[in-house]
Amino acid sequence: QVQLVESGGGLVQAGGSLRLSCAAAGRTFGSYVMGWFRQAPGKEREFVAAIRWNGGTTVYADSVKGRFTISRDNAKNTEYLQMNSLRPEDTAVYFCAAYFGRSTIVQEGYQYDYWGQGTQVSVSS
Repeated sequence: QVQLVESGGGLVQAGGSLRLSCAAAGRTFGSYVMGWFRQAPGKEREFVAAIRWNGGTTVYADSVKGRFTISRDNAKNTEYLQMNSLRPEDTAVYFCAAYFGRSTIVQEGYQYDYWGQGTQVSVSS
C-alpha cells in the first residue's frame, strides 16, 4: 500500500507564494502520475496540476497556468507544487493524488488510486 502525506500549506496574502510537498511512503510501483487537486468551501473538487513521474510531462488547469509549477524529486519520492502570485480564489484544501498503469495524464479525480489527507491553503486580500 502507498500513503501520501501533504505539507506546506498556510496563510498568505494575495501575491504571496507557498510550496506544497507530497511524500509517498510504502511500496514502490514503478512509473506513475502524481497530481494535485483542491476543494474550496461549497465547491466541487477540481484538478490543479499533474506530472508524469518518468519523463516529466506536466498538465495544468487554466486557472493556475503561469503561476503554479509542479515538480518531483525521484530520489525522495516526493512531488512539489510551487504556488506564486496567489489569489484569494486559490483558497482551498489541497490534496495530492497518484495513479499508475497509464501512459497519459488524466484530470478526473476518480481515476486516481491514492490520496493524501489534504493541507489548507488560505489567501487573504
